[in-house]
Amino acid sequence: MDDYLFYLTLIFSFLLIYFFQSLFIYKKKIDKVNHRSAHSALATRSGGVSIFFTLFIISVFYYFQGVELFDYSLFIPFGILFLLGLYDDLYLVDFKIKFFMQIIIAKILIDQGFVITSLHGLFGIFEIPWVLAQIITVIFFVIVVNAYNFIDGIDGLALTETTKNLFFFILVLPSKDELFFLCQFIIFIIVPLYYFNYRKEKKVFLGDAGSLLLGGVNMVLILHILNPNTILPNISLNKTLFALAIILYPLFDLLRVVYIRLKNNRSPFVADKNHIHHWFIDRGFSHFITTIIICSSGAIILFGILYV
Repeated sequence: MDDYLFYLTLIFSFLLIYFFQSLFIYKKKIDKVNHRSAHSALATRSGGVSIFFTLFIISVFYYFQGVELFDYSLFIPFGILFLLGLYDDLYLVDFKIKFFMQIIIAKILIDQGFVITSLHGLFGIFEIPWVLAQIITVIFFVIVVNAYNFIDGIDGLALTETTKNLFFFILVLPSKDELFFLCQFIIFIIVPLYYFNYRKEKKVFLGDAGSLLLGGVNMVLILHILNPNTILPNISLNKTLFALAIILYPLFDLLRVVYIRLKNNRSPFVADKNHIHHWFIDRGFSHFITTIIICSSGAIILFGILYV
Protein backbone atom coordinates (compact mmCIF):
# COMPACT_ATOMS: atom_id res chain seq x y z
CA MET A 1 0.00 0.00 0.00
CA ASP A 2 1.67 3.28 -1.07
CA ASP A 3 2.00 6.23 1.31
CA TYR A 4 -0.42 8.40 -0.69
CA LEU A 5 -3.26 5.90 -0.37
CA PHE A 6 -2.36 5.31 3.27
CA TYR A 7 -2.78 8.98 4.19
CA LEU A 8 -5.79 9.43 1.89
CA THR A 9 -7.60 6.53 3.55
CA LEU A 10 -6.89 7.69 7.10
CA ILE A 11 -7.91 11.31 6.44
CA PHE A 12 -10.99 10.45 4.38
CA SER A 13 -12.14 7.89 6.95
CA PHE A 14 -11.79 10.44 9.77
CA LEU A 15 -13.75 13.07 7.83
CA LEU A 16 -16.55 10.65 6.93
CA ILE A 17 -16.85 9.44 10.52
CA TYR A 18 -17.27 13.05 11.64
CA PHE A 19 -19.69 13.83 8.79
CA PHE A 20 -21.99 10.84 9.34
CA GLN A 21 -21.96 11.31 13.11
CA SER A 22 -23.06 14.94 12.61
CA LEU A 23 -25.73 13.80 10.13
CA PHE A 24 -27.09 11.19 12.54
CA ILE A 25 -27.22 13.74 15.36
CA TYR A 26 -28.96 16.27 13.08
CA LYS A 27 -31.53 13.61 12.10
CA LYS A 28 -31.87 12.67 15.78
CA LYS A 29 -30.73 9.09 15.13
CA ILE A 30 -29.15 8.72 18.56
CA ASP A 31 -28.30 5.40 20.20
CA LYS A 32 -30.84 4.91 22.98
CA VAL A 33 -29.52 4.07 26.44
CA ASN A 34 -31.18 1.05 28.03
CA HIS A 35 -30.48 -1.59 30.69
CA ARG A 36 -28.02 -3.35 28.37
CA SER A 37 -26.08 -0.23 27.39
CA ALA A 38 -22.42 -0.03 28.35
CA HIS A 39 -22.44 3.77 28.00
CA SER A 40 -24.38 6.82 29.12
CA ALA A 41 -22.95 9.44 26.75
CA LEU A 42 -24.53 10.68 23.53
CA ALA A 43 -23.63 8.21 20.80
CA THR A 44 -24.54 7.34 17.21
CA ARG A 45 -24.48 3.99 15.44
CA SER A 46 -22.86 5.52 12.35
CA GLY A 47 -19.46 3.78 12.34
CA GLY A 48 -20.48 1.16 9.80
CA VAL A 49 -21.72 3.86 7.41
CA SER A 50 -18.34 5.60 7.42
CA ILE A 51 -16.49 2.28 6.93
CA PHE A 52 -18.57 1.29 3.93
CA PHE A 53 -18.51 4.67 2.21
CA THR A 54 -14.77 5.14 2.77
CA LEU A 55 -14.19 1.72 1.23
CA PHE A 56 -16.56 2.45 -1.65
CA ILE A 57 -15.56 6.03 -2.51
CA ILE A 58 -11.79 5.45 -2.47
CA SER A 59 -12.26 2.24 -4.49
CA VAL A 60 -14.29 4.15 -7.10
CA PHE A 61 -11.70 6.95 -7.15
CA TYR A 62 -8.94 4.48 -7.99
CA TYR A 63 -11.16 2.54 -10.40
CA PHE A 64 -11.50 5.61 -12.62
CA GLN A 65 -7.72 5.84 -12.61
CA GLY A 66 -7.53 2.32 -13.96
CA VAL A 67 -6.64 0.65 -10.65
CA GLU A 68 -8.74 -2.09 -9.04
CA LEU A 69 -7.66 -2.29 -5.40
CA PHE A 70 -9.32 -5.69 -4.85
CA ASP A 71 -12.09 -7.81 -6.37
CA TYR A 72 -14.87 -5.21 -6.67
CA SER A 73 -17.53 -7.88 -7.12
CA LEU A 74 -17.31 -8.20 -3.32
CA PHE A 75 -19.20 -4.92 -3.08
CA ILE A 76 -22.35 -6.91 -3.86
CA PRO A 77 -22.34 -9.07 -0.68
CA PHE A 78 -20.66 -6.31 1.36
CA GLY A 79 -23.25 -3.78 0.19
CA ILE A 80 -26.23 -5.99 1.00
CA LEU A 81 -24.81 -6.79 4.45
CA PHE A 82 -24.22 -3.10 5.08
CA LEU A 83 -27.74 -2.09 3.99
CA LEU A 84 -29.29 -4.89 6.05
CA GLY A 85 -27.42 -3.72 9.13
CA LEU A 86 -28.16 -0.05 8.47
CA TYR A 87 -31.88 -0.71 8.11
CA ASP A 88 -31.77 -2.68 11.37
CA ASP A 89 -29.97 0.23 13.08
CA LEU A 90 -32.59 2.73 11.94
CA TYR A 91 -35.85 0.75 11.97
CA LEU A 92 -35.16 -2.74 13.42
CA VAL A 93 -35.44 -5.89 11.33
CA ASP A 94 -37.11 -9.14 12.36
CA PHE A 95 -34.46 -11.81 12.98
CA LYS A 96 -36.13 -14.15 10.46
CA ILE A 97 -35.68 -11.55 7.70
CA LYS A 98 -32.06 -11.01 8.75
CA PHE A 99 -31.36 -14.75 8.56
CA PHE A 100 -33.07 -15.02 5.17
CA MET A 101 -31.01 -12.14 3.75
CA GLN A 102 -27.81 -13.57 5.20
CA ILE A 103 -28.54 -16.88 3.48
CA ILE A 104 -28.98 -15.00 0.19
CA ILE A 105 -25.66 -13.21 0.74
CA ALA A 106 -23.94 -16.53 1.50
CA LYS A 107 -25.30 -17.96 -1.77
CA ILE A 108 -23.95 -14.94 -3.66
CA LEU A 109 -20.51 -15.59 -2.16
CA ILE A 110 -20.75 -19.28 -3.07
CA ASP A 111 -21.49 -18.29 -6.68
CA GLN A 112 -18.42 -16.04 -6.54
CA GLY A 113 -16.25 -19.00 -5.54
CA PHE A 114 -16.20 -18.52 -1.75
CA VAL A 115 -17.25 -21.99 -0.60
CA ILE A 116 -15.90 -24.60 1.83
CA THR A 117 -15.09 -27.57 -0.41
CA SER A 118 -12.49 -29.16 1.86
CA LEU A 119 -11.49 -29.39 5.53
CA HIS A 120 -7.89 -29.95 4.34
CA GLY A 121 -7.51 -33.17 6.31
CA LEU A 122 -8.96 -31.97 9.62
CA PHE A 123 -10.75 -34.97 11.21
CA GLY A 124 -9.53 -36.89 8.16
CA ILE A 125 -11.91 -34.97 5.87
CA PHE A 126 -10.67 -33.63 2.56
CA GLU A 127 -13.05 -33.11 -0.35
CA ILE A 128 -16.68 -32.30 0.53
CA PRO A 129 -19.56 -33.08 -1.91
CA TRP A 130 -20.78 -29.91 -3.65
CA VAL A 131 -24.30 -29.80 -2.20
CA LEU A 132 -23.02 -30.44 1.33
CA ALA A 133 -20.25 -27.87 0.80
CA GLN A 134 -22.83 -25.20 0.01
CA ILE A 135 -24.96 -26.08 3.04
CA ILE A 136 -21.91 -25.98 5.36
CA THR A 137 -20.82 -22.63 3.88
CA VAL A 138 -24.25 -21.04 4.38
CA ILE A 139 -24.51 -22.25 7.99
CA PHE A 140 -20.94 -21.21 8.77
CA PHE A 141 -21.46 -17.79 7.18
CA VAL A 142 -24.65 -17.04 9.13
CA ILE A 143 -23.10 -18.16 12.43
CA VAL A 144 -19.84 -16.23 12.02
CA VAL A 145 -21.41 -12.99 10.76
CA ASN A 146 -23.82 -12.95 13.70
CA ALA A 147 -21.02 -13.87 16.09
CA TYR A 148 -19.27 -10.60 15.23
CA ASN A 149 -22.54 -8.77 15.75
CA PHE A 150 -22.82 -10.43 19.18
CA ILE A 151 -19.40 -9.26 20.43
CA ASP A 152 -20.02 -5.62 19.48
CA GLY A 153 -21.17 -4.77 23.00
CA ILE A 154 -18.36 -2.64 24.43
CA ASP A 155 -16.01 0.02 23.07
CA GLY A 156 -13.37 -1.29 20.69
CA LEU A 157 -13.97 -5.04 20.98
CA ALA A 158 -15.33 -5.82 17.50
CA LEU A 159 -12.89 -3.29 15.98
CA THR A 160 -9.87 -4.82 17.72
CA GLU A 161 -10.93 -8.40 17.08
CA THR A 162 -11.18 -7.56 13.37
CA THR A 163 -7.87 -5.64 13.36
CA LYS A 164 -6.17 -8.61 15.04
CA ASN A 165 -7.59 -10.99 12.44
CA LEU A 166 -6.58 -8.76 9.53
CA PHE A 167 -3.04 -8.63 10.91
CA PHE A 168 -2.86 -12.44 10.89
CA PHE A 169 -4.37 -12.66 7.41
CA ILE A 170 -1.59 -10.31 6.26
CA LEU A 171 0.96 -12.57 7.95
CA VAL A 172 -0.16 -15.74 6.18
CA LEU A 173 -1.25 -14.46 2.76
CA PRO A 174 1.38 -13.78 0.08
CA SER A 175 1.69 -10.09 -0.81
CA LYS A 176 0.49 -10.76 -4.36
CA ASP A 177 -2.71 -12.43 -3.18
CA GLU A 178 -5.88 -10.76 -4.50
CA LEU A 179 -7.18 -10.05 -0.99
CA PHE A 180 -3.89 -9.14 0.70
CA PHE A 181 -4.43 -5.46 -0.07
CA LEU A 182 -8.04 -5.55 1.20
CA CYS A 183 -6.71 -6.51 4.65
CA GLN A 184 -4.44 -3.46 4.77
CA PHE A 185 -7.15 -1.22 3.34
CA ILE A 186 -9.72 -2.16 6.01
CA ILE A 187 -7.20 -1.64 8.82
CA PHE A 188 -6.48 1.92 7.69
CA ILE A 189 -10.20 2.61 7.34
CA ILE A 190 -11.11 1.51 10.86
CA VAL A 191 -8.13 3.02 12.74
CA PRO A 192 -9.74 6.51 13.03
CA LEU A 193 -12.84 4.92 14.53
CA TYR A 194 -10.89 4.16 17.71
CA TYR A 195 -10.74 7.87 18.55
CA PHE A 196 -14.51 8.32 18.16
CA ASN A 197 -15.33 4.98 19.82
CA TYR A 198 -13.27 5.51 22.97
CA ARG A 199 -13.79 9.22 23.65
CA LYS A 200 -16.13 10.12 26.52
CA GLU A 201 -18.53 12.40 24.61
CA LYS A 202 -20.19 12.07 21.20
CA LYS A 203 -19.15 8.47 20.77
CA VAL A 204 -19.47 6.55 17.51
CA PHE A 205 -20.45 2.88 17.52
CA LEU A 206 -20.23 0.41 14.65
CA GLY A 207 -23.93 -0.36 14.76
CA ASP A 208 -25.27 -3.45 13.02
CA ALA A 209 -24.21 -1.90 9.71
CA GLY A 210 -20.61 -2.00 10.89
CA SER A 211 -20.55 -5.25 12.85
CA LEU A 212 -22.30 -7.22 10.08
CA LEU A 213 -20.01 -5.66 7.46
CA LEU A 214 -16.85 -6.50 9.43
CA GLY A 215 -18.24 -9.98 10.10
CA GLY A 216 -18.70 -10.34 6.35
CA VAL A 217 -15.14 -9.17 5.68
CA ASN A 218 -13.78 -11.70 8.18
CA MET A 219 -15.91 -14.44 6.64
CA VAL A 220 -14.82 -13.67 3.07
CA LEU A 221 -11.17 -13.84 4.12
CA ILE A 222 -11.74 -17.13 5.97
CA LEU A 223 -13.46 -18.65 2.93
CA HIS A 224 -10.60 -17.38 0.76
CA ILE A 225 -8.07 -19.02 3.08
CA LEU A 226 -10.01 -22.31 2.94
CA ASN A 227 -10.06 -22.31 -0.87
CA PRO A 228 -7.78 -25.17 -2.04
CA ASN A 229 -6.36 -22.83 -4.70
CA THR A 230 -5.21 -20.28 -2.12
CA ILE A 231 -1.53 -20.86 -1.45
CA LEU A 232 -0.21 -19.98 2.01
CA PRO A 233 3.58 -20.18 1.70
CA ASN A 234 4.11 -18.62 5.13
CA ILE A 235 2.50 -21.41 7.17
CA SER A 236 2.45 -25.21 7.24
CA LEU A 237 -0.55 -25.30 9.57
CA ASN A 238 -3.81 -26.95 8.59
CA LYS A 239 -5.95 -24.24 6.94
CA THR A 240 -9.15 -25.26 8.71
CA LEU A 241 -7.46 -25.16 12.11
CA PHE A 242 -6.15 -21.67 11.35
CA ALA A 243 -9.63 -20.50 10.27
CA LEU A 244 -11.21 -21.85 13.47
CA ALA A 245 -8.51 -20.16 15.57
CA ILE A 246 -9.25 -16.84 13.84
CA ILE A 247 -12.91 -16.90 14.90
CA LEU A 248 -12.38 -18.73 18.21
CA TYR A 249 -13.57 -15.97 20.53
CA PRO A 250 -16.67 -14.72 18.62
CA LEU A 251 -17.73 -18.31 17.91
CA PHE A 252 -17.23 -19.48 21.50
CA ASP A 253 -19.03 -16.42 22.89
CA LEU A 254 -22.01 -16.93 20.57
CA LEU A 255 -22.37 -20.65 21.34
CA ARG A 256 -21.99 -19.99 25.07
CA VAL A 257 -24.62 -17.23 25.12
CA VAL A 258 -27.11 -19.23 23.04
CA TYR A 259 -26.64 -22.22 25.38
CA ILE A 260 -27.29 -20.05 28.46
CA ARG A 261 -30.42 -18.53 26.91
CA LEU A 262 -31.86 -21.90 25.90
CA LYS A 263 -30.99 -23.38 29.31
CA ASN A 264 -32.96 -20.55 30.94
CA ASN A 265 -35.91 -21.12 28.56
CA ARG A 266 -35.30 -17.80 26.82
CA SER A 267 -35.19 -17.03 23.13
CA PRO A 268 -31.63 -17.19 21.73
CA PHE A 269 -32.48 -14.03 19.76
CA VAL A 270 -33.33 -11.82 22.77
CA ALA A 271 -30.30 -9.79 23.85
CA ASP A 272 -28.95 -9.97 27.41
CA LYS A 273 -25.77 -9.32 29.40
CA ASN A 274 -24.35 -12.85 29.48
CA HIS A 275 -21.50 -12.26 27.04
CA ILE A 276 -17.90 -12.83 28.12
CA HIS A 277 -17.14 -9.11 27.88
CA HIS A 278 -19.98 -8.42 30.33
CA TRP A 279 -18.30 -10.81 32.80
CA PHE A 280 -15.18 -8.63 32.77
CA ILE A 281 -17.13 -5.36 32.94
CA ASP A 282 -19.17 -6.59 35.93
CA ARG A 283 -15.91 -7.25 37.77
CA GLY A 284 -14.65 -3.71 37.34
CA PHE A 285 -12.53 -4.00 34.20
CA SER A 286 -12.71 -1.06 31.78
CA HIS A 287 -13.80 -1.48 28.18
CA PHE A 288 -10.21 -0.93 27.06
CA ILE A 289 -8.67 -3.49 29.43
CA THR A 290 -11.41 -6.03 28.65
CA THR A 291 -10.72 -5.64 24.94
CA ILE A 292 -6.98 -6.01 25.46
CA ILE A 293 -7.42 -9.18 27.55
CA ILE A 294 -9.78 -10.85 25.08
CA CYS A 295 -7.98 -9.90 21.86
CA SER A 296 -4.44 -10.44 23.15
CA SER A 297 -5.47 -13.91 24.37
CA GLY A 298 -6.67 -14.71 20.85
CA ALA A 299 -3.46 -13.31 19.36
CA ILE A 300 -1.32 -15.43 21.68
CA ILE A 301 -3.22 -18.56 20.65
CA LEU A 302 -2.78 -17.71 16.96
CA PHE A 303 0.93 -16.98 17.36
CA GLY A 304 1.27 -20.23 19.28
CA ILE A 305 -0.33 -22.45 16.65
CA LEU A 306 1.51 -20.64 13.82
CA TYR A 307 5.02 -20.52 15.18
CA VAL A 308 5.40 -22.96 18.09
